[in-house]
Amino acid sequence: MNTRVLLPIGAALLGAWITARVFRMARYGLRDKVVLIAGGSRGLGLVLARHVCEGGGNVALIARDREELARAKADLIRRGGKVLTVECDLLDRAQIQYAVRTIIDRFGRIDILINNAGIMEVGPLEHMSREDFERTMQLHFWAAYELISQVVPEMRIWGGGRIVNISSIGGKIAVPHMASYSASKFALTGLSDAVRAELARDNIHVTTVAPGMMRTGSHVNAKFKGKHDKEFAWFAASAGAPLLSMNANRAARKILAACRRGQPSLTLTFAARAAILGNALFPNLTGYAMKFANRLLPGAGGEEGNESQAGSQLRRLTPERLTKLADRATEKNNEVSRKPL
Repeated sequence: MNTRVLLPIGAALLGAWITARVFRMARYGLRDKVVLIAGGSRGLGLVLARHVCEGGGNVALIARDREELARAKADLIRRGGKVLTVECDLLDRAQIQYAVRTIIDRFGRIDILINNAGIMEVGPLEHMSREDFERTMQLHFWAAYELISQVVPEMRIWGGGRIVNISSIGGKIAVPHMASYSASKFALTGLSDAVRAELARDNIHVTTVAPGMMRTGSHVNAKFKGKHDKEFAWFAASAGAPLLSMNANRAARKILAACRRGQPSLTLTFAARAAILGNALFPNLTGYAMKFANRLLPGAGGEEGNESQAGSQLRRLTPERLTKLADRATEKNNEVSRKPL
């Protein structure tokens, strides 16, 4: 077959693919949908909630901080959204069950579940405890599992729905100094990919999202161990780097578009896609690269390094120009702590 034949065929296939994507997204709009967002009081969760409200949807936010929830609700109501907030510690199974029941009692159903709650624990393995691993596993894996278990029977009653699990590039490639985070995100990725095939028969579409660095402003609420100030310095610089990180609004639009299409998987940022592809094709080379990267990171600290400190409590060693974009997002997306962490 010559080029004259291949080009029209390729153009036709591309056109059909684009048309199908647009049709699937248009068929499943956000208007009047009930969207439950776990960890929706700040950061990416709040940005997603803003877009849902702008699309005419109803939003239910669950998080543990009452003041954050109140600020988030005020933010969303100003945008014309119908909002319910439920104070809930996602480490507690009974509280999750109560929150889901409360939301269904208020709205009658849940159309979309977005598992976005998370915590970032950063530091050398020497300072990470079993409790650190158990906490991140409880929040990233077991909380998502419990929410899925509670919501799926309701979605079946209503003929289907959407589930979006916000994992991470750290759930595809293990990242040095983020062992507990990566382990729990790998678990969430596995759960999300496994239940996708089984729930499809019930018209429940599951999307696994693997974001790279995003400018949500969450670097100030990440937890650091070891040489605290130095750990925060490299993390904050990465979170705000224009070529490595993505604007939170753009990320939210892409996530909701993938959700509406029922897209199985979404990887955000070019750097994250390149890293995943490189790891798949050249796993040994990636392994050596991670070993080299770890040599550039701060070493273990003294006894005081076992204490976990939030980024908002630490000295700024990184020049302001390198964190300017991430710092702007901190205030905008309700990440600024009004009380001691």
